[in-house]
Amino acid sequence: MYSMVLLLIQIINKLRNQNCYLIDYACFKPSDEFKLPTDRCGEVIQRNKLLGFDEYKFLLKIVVNSGIGEETYGPRNVFAGQEASPTLKDALFEMDECFEHTVDEVLKKSGVSATDIDLLVVNVSMFAPEPSLATRIVNKFKMRDDIQIYNLSGMGCSASLVSVDLIRRVFKSRFNKLALIVTSESITPNWYSGSQRSMMLGNCLFRCGGCAMLLSNDPRRSGQAKLKLKHLVRTHLGANNEAFKCAFQTEDELGHSGMCLSKDLPKAAALGFVQNLQTLAPRVLPFIELLRFVIAGVYKKDKSSSTRGGNSNNVNFKAGIEHFVIHAGGSAVIDGVGKSLRLNDWDLEPARMTLHRFGNTSASSLWYALGYMEAKKRLKKGHRVLMISFGAGFKCNSCVWVVNRELKDGGVWKECIDKYPPKTLVNPFMEKYGWIYDK
Repeated sequence: MYSMVLLLIQIINKLRNQNCYLIDYACFKPSDEFKLPTDRCGEVIQRNKLLGFDEYKFLLKIVVNSGIGEETYGPRNVFAGQEASPTLKDALFEMDECFEHTVDEVLKKSGVSATDIDLLVVNVSMFAPEPSLATRIVNKFKMRDDIQIYNLSGMGCSASLVSVDLIRRVFKSRFNKLALIVTSESITPNWYSGSQRSMMLGNCLFRCGGCAMLLSNDPRRSGQAKLKLKHLVRTHLGANNEAFKCAFQTEDELGHSGMCLSKDLPKAAALGFVQNLQTLAPRVLPFIELLRFVIAGVYKKDKSSSTRGGNSNNVNFKAGIEHFVIHAGGSAVIDGVGKSLRLNDWDLEPARMTLHRFGNTSASSLWYALGYMEAKKRLKKGHRVLMISFGAGFKCNSCVWVVNRELKDGGVWKECIDKYPPKTLVNPFMEKYGWIYDK
């Protein structure tokens, strides 16, 4: 009898600890001295003597039409005129500044000590020094000597959801734990100083940023949590050669390193997106919507039109989701996802405003968009939030959170949220650089 009771208690405890709660998060806002407006971008572009007039014109056109505003942030070596010769010191400065601000803030907001953390996951794709960046955080905050750390690199813009999945899986075998995820990207050593167009796009889109998230599977913290993880789906197209090569770190003919974004990127993103949603849809949509989707899919198959991957257009995800957090990778990415899911301007506003205010901050962009929703007081208890991210590999990851309580923290948006959305997203330097459209 005693054994049966003990077994029952163990089963109940295991079920109670299957949940993954987001206790809180904190996004990084760099110092104003590192703001990189369009005019400053023009000056940086002019410093690259390898660029001809056509390349200069091409870059300005990308910047002016990118959807990025005048208050995004760049690394300090760019402001020092040393983007072509980055140092390890500058790269570490960028990471340390982000880590110290975000980790300190999320711990304070949650009332948690650094010594309470059981698990630490750090994801920075394109910078992996030794000792690891995760170890630098352990040292800075004097964490326990039995802490388990994971340092992920090369995961691209979809890395933060990879980290969440890692923690979710660890939680299944370890009870009542606290986990810290720190997500960022290193811009300093990855600024491209060559003239290859497919490698210059990163300079126009990627900006400094990051986020720290505190998660737990302790049921005693459920009331404190902001969100509860419901579903997470990961899709990886690495076996597909086109998808594998559509976004990769490389060197041009002159030895300048950078991130190459090929013309196959939109195709890979669309394929990964459709496959991911096909797995996610049955988990989040009501039966009647799934039935409609299946019938429409069969009809399209009979018409031989389903091979183009457009089935996602038939799904009304709003039947099972209230809010959509889309990776702010660029205006084309946001508009493409919006079109596929039949989202309106209100749905896309958080991603567009994130891109406008902070630029593409890689894997952390999701959390800036979530912060926008919270600052606008959109998130109510019981609402379901879908996060969608894309990353090199090629990966498409998604997850669904359930809002645990009404949220209204201003976060990094606190001082400017009343200005958003602006009346227009047209770049203010369009008049000055209007000549880029002259033939």
